[in-house]
Amino acid sequence: MDLMYYIFFFILGILLGSFYGVVGYRLPINESFIKGRSYCDECHHTLAWFDLVPLISFLTTGGRCRYCNKKISWLLPFIELATGILFVVSYHSFGWSLDLVLALSIVSLLMIVLVSDLKYYIIPDEVLLFFSIVFIVIQAFRIGCFNTLIHIGIGVFLFFLMYVIMLLGNSLFKKESMGGADIKLMFLFGLVLDPLLGTIAIFIGSFIALPISLIVYYTNNDKIIPFGPFLALAFLLIYFTKITTGDILIFLGL
Repeated sequence: MDLMYYIFFFILGILLGSFYGVVGYRLPINESFIKGRSYCDECHHTLAWFDLVPLISFLTTGGRCRYCNKKISWLLPFIELATGILFVVSYHSFGWSLDLVLALSIVSLLMIVLVSDLKYYIIPDEVLLFFSIVFIVIQAFRIGCFNTLIHIGIGVFLFFLMYVIMLLGNSLFKKESMGGADIKLMFLFGLVLDPLLGTIAIFIGSFIALPISLIVYYTNNDKIIPFGPFLALAFLLIYFTKITTGDILIFLGL
């Protein structure tokens, strides 16, 4: 029976992953992700239904547009595959529970953040607002209204903590060190994580980003490094490992 559920969540994941890719591509440029047919980014030819089958269409065409033969970005099939795998991992980790619903929502947020921030260096406010509401509603059912209010307060704390870090970074590097969306993203962390875990997520995201940032710095002329995907990945890691503040304090011997 579990195998059937794994297959179900994988298929659901690649289908939604395809949709998240469209959201991440279109929303930052104010293009509707609900209306309008999909098209090739290179030749702008309208794609047929058989060009839009998640993963399969990309593989059968060798990663090229069948109309102009230009290479298709690896980002969208990667998002489809990653969403499918992470949906399976979510079910395996949490079973049928509200924790599963929250995990699927975190994965969904991560996928959209990955696409929009890697493509445009933007995380749309609409995405952050939507998932803020989703997290609050899920948490209200999962931990109760009073504890949800506490987590809203934690979100505000992490928001201002990240804001202070941004000010320090701006002062140190004499230029803008991070985008406003990265600061807003911390509010969502607080809706789920404790203050200590939210703070640790910042350091984990920075640790993951450091080697990649160094590579990008020396190979990318514009020197722009999106931080949002690393923060979202740290968020995902902390939630999936099920680590708690108590575990951290025990590890530190406190």
